[in-house]
Amino acid sequence: MKTTIKLVLIYLGAQILSSMIVLIPNTFYNISQGNSLDTVSSQAIAITMFLGFFIMGGYLWKAGYISTDKRTWSPVSGIYLVFTTLIWLASIIILEHLFSLLPEIPNLLKSDFDTLQSGWLGILSIALFGPILEELMFRGAIMRALLKKYNPTKAIILSALIFGIIHFNPAQIVAGAILGLLLGWIYYKTASLIPCILIHILNNSLSVYLNLKYPDVEYAKDLFTGNTYSIVLIAAIIIFVGSILWMKQVTIPFPWKEERVEEHYNEVKNEE
Repeated sequence: MKTTIKLVLIYLGAQILSSMIVLIPNTFYNISQGNSLDTVSSQAIAITMFLGFFIMGGYLWKAGYISTDKRTWSPVSGIYLVFTTLIWLASIIILEHLFSLLPEIPNLLKSDFDTLQSGWLGILSIALFGPILEELMFRGAIMRALLKKYNPTKAIILSALIFGIIHFNPAQIVAGAILGLLLGWIYYKTASLIPCILIHILNNSLSVYLNLKYPDVEYAKDLFTGNTYSIVLIAAIIIFVGSILWMKQVTIPFPWKEERVEEHYNEVKNEE
């Protein structure tokens, strides 16, 4: 748990440092130009976000938290990635439906995200750079450490809660924690970051696309008419349950204990 706390604190420190490097000069510039102190360009926010990712990524690499193990970067298999994508897509539809039934959760960072999405660097930070860095940290470093100390259920739940809370935005905390459960389970089963990064990129990219294409749409069900949404929701539930059961049957869980790693590789090789 010490590793987890340390990495979270360093992550927060990287965000604060990048803000000081970029936003303080930006503030002085606005003052010199007679602009409002609330005026922050999309480029400044995007650069701040990207710099924070760069600092944290550099630390993870230098400190040896980015694994070079062949399993970490295994593409698993084409069919596995397809089912991974189906699970994610189905879960998005199901969660959107559940959230639509709950009281509205405050989105404190909506204006910041709207500003970010007005420029290409901001879009890339949200849809590409962010997902890669967060998977390297939350699954590749934090969850990897938790799995070596705790049982899989506890490790997955802890990493998911941390992933949700670290967003510091009520609208993202619950969704982030649930996404973290899915990503954590997949990482536990495969020990590979590839399917996790793929889902995370798809998730953020879809969010950006829908926000730009349908800015007034609150939930996915608003995009459908008549009974179409009910059919889509039922199909999503069937696909989600079926894909999870299939993946449980065909995946040999990574042992996460050093003494069983070589044995695991031999089992996978025999299966192939």
